Amino acid sequence: MDNDRMAAVRARLGRIAYGADYNPEHWSAAVRDEDLKLMADAGVSMVTAGIFSWAEVEPEPGRYDFGYFDRAMDGLAETGVAVCLATMTASPPPWLAHRYPETLPRNADGTILWPGGRQHFCPSSPVYREHAGRLVERLAERYAEHPALAIWHVGNEFACHVRACYCDVSAADFRRWLRDRYGDVNALNEAWSTTFWAQRYTDFEQVLPPRVAPTFPNPAQQIDYARFSSDAQLACYLAEKEILNRITPDVPVTTNYVGLVQKALDWYSWAPHQDVAAIDSYPDPYDPRTHVEAAFGYDLIRSVKHGQPWLLMEQAPSAVNWRQRNAPKPPGVMRLWSWQAVAQGADAVLFFQWRQTSGGAEKFHSAMVPHGGTDTRTYRETRALGHELASVPALAGSTVRADVALLHDWNSWWGLELDSHPSDDLRQVDSHLTHYAPLFDAHVTCDVVHPSWDLSAYKLVVVPNLYLLDEDVAARLTSYVEGGGTLVVSFFTGIVDSADRAYLGGYPAPLRDVLGLRVDEFWPLPTGGTVALSTSDGPATGTVWSEWIEPAGAETVATFADGELAGRPAITRHRYGAGTAWYLGTRPDPVALQRLYDRILGAAGVSAPLPDLPDAVQATVRHAAGHSYVFLLNHGTAPVTVPLPVAAPDLLADPSVPLREVSLAPRGVAVLDVVPDGGGDLVE
Repeated sequence: MDNDRMAAVRARLGRIAYGADYNPEHWSAAVRDEDLKLMADAGVSMVTAGIFSWAEVEPEPGRYDFGYFDRAMDGLAETGVAVCLATMTASPPPWLAHRYPETLPRNADGTILWPGGRQHFCPSSPVYREHAGRLVERLAERYAEHPALAIWHVGNEFACHVRACYCDVSAADFRRWLRDRYGDVNALNEAWSTTFWAQRYTDFEQVLPPRVAPTFPNPAQQIDYARFSSDAQLACYLAEKEILNRITPDVPVTTNYVGLVQKALDWYSWAPHQDVAAIDSYPDPYDPRTHVEAAFGYDLIRSVKHGQPWLLMEQAPSAVNWRQRNAPKPPGVMRLWSWQAVAQGADAVLFFQWRQTSGGAEKFHSAMVPHGGTDTRTYRETRALGHELASVPALAGSTVRADVALLHDWNSWWGLELDSHPSDDLRQVDSHLTHYAPLFDAHVTCDVVHPSWDLSAYKLVVVPNLYLLDEDVAARLTSYVEGGGTLVVSFFTGIVDSADRAYLGGYPAPLRDVLGLRVDEFWPLPTGGTVALSTSDGPATGTVWSEWIEPAGAETVATFADGELAGRPAITRHRYGAGTAWYLGTRPDPVALQRLYDRILGAAGVSAPLPDLPDAVQATVRHAAGHSYVFLLNHGTAPVTVPLPVAAPDLLADPSVPLREVSLAPRGVAVLDVVPDGGGDLVE
């Protein structure tokens, strides 16, 4: 059903969707009329509307006034702009908290989070859900047949500000969740290892959220509360989705995730309930490698729906407002980064926001129409991009394929970053990006998948860190290698089970056989510390971590070259069945890690989509029937030339002229339409 719903939306739009968040309540009728003319001028085809409109459309409990919003929806329809219509529940009106203070969330220390910002609601609150549900029902009934309605947008950036609530309402909901999960209190005690520190429970009513305690809270309790908190937010989403599906069964439903900072929500458990996945992405213009982090997020959001096209729901036309130093995007960067999202599978490029507000906390956040109006660089660039995207309608609906998978699991992330571990320097996103970067720099497309998924189609599987690893997942990884796959595993993986109980018998217990080794002891490095490495390619440096490795069949590829572990294995390789498993007992410096991955990729038969690609060029491919659309994006500051193994036209230049090489200016983009000979590979 989700594919049918989104296919209808794609057919209606006929192109990559383009637009922004639109907040008509901020402006007078005259400005709204001007907005419609400018949207047509800028090539806008879709807006997200109504995200923070609750207080306007329901100024008092049960009294609804949709007059201004009706006029906005009608105007958008007449202009030919589709609407991703928000359910308006992301920020409750002040009257809800005033009348029902029990709906307000609390921090772990008991601090109440008051109105005055946004997202000031406890996700477990039945009062909040009841009022939100009433509003959603009125919205769905009112706009079900409206010609502007294309997609429903539930809430907005769930758990962006309130990642977990610790109030008494949440405590009661947590106890219900635990009963469903464990059945009886004895099973809970077993999972939480409550014999430690005399924490044994005799009744579920004794259980509380992991509020501020005298010292380290129970780690299994903390992981379960993270699971519960993600599920509590999901319950809010599902309650609204049920209403929308009942009243508008043919309209797709989604919500937007918040880039790589969204530790609070398990996207893999949410994605099956979305008709299309959506993400907000805000790379930092001050960071010269920020596009690599963005690329990881795009590969992740594509992967959570198993390769389906996704929506870039928000990005900034230029500067944001919320960093300590908010840099504008230099000329050409907004275009380049927008095309990067499309190159990695986006079927929509939307901004926050359409018109820059004159008041409020986000008044210095950039918009398609800035404070300076249309005679500005930002408007000219966004207008040009809108028309450029419209010129390549065939891209919509095409898909991305990958030969490499990087494994990610929110449960393991929650467990990894708890207290009382060998090192506080282990951070999940850092580990992922460390191993993702050499794949990106090798011009290799990578899926970011859940460890329990089928991995058989991938030539290489990378495990930067799975601290928490169930035995059935370990068995899958072992079978994958035994069947001929190539596996890369980095340190502090396979340490505990799903209840954060350490495996016994030597680390990483469930992967010892496939890796051909045993880790006896962790030797984390001091903050900023390094360790010398000896490799076949010469000296290198390890950071963050080292450990005492005892080979049990694995061959040593690199050794520690100084310190207490001098001469001992640092990197190993193990032939297992028809495949190969690599293990990294430290984090090599970027140059050494790139050399290692180039070696592994070559052995695994993974290659770039085109030969002889310059270092600064990102190359990806989207596939459609009979076509391969090759994207070339120059993230560098110098012009480059890319030779092509087959002649192909650049759809952004002259689609009628086949090229044998492409010249890319700094921040330049090309989209090649390649028709493979007999459906074969692009590379000669």
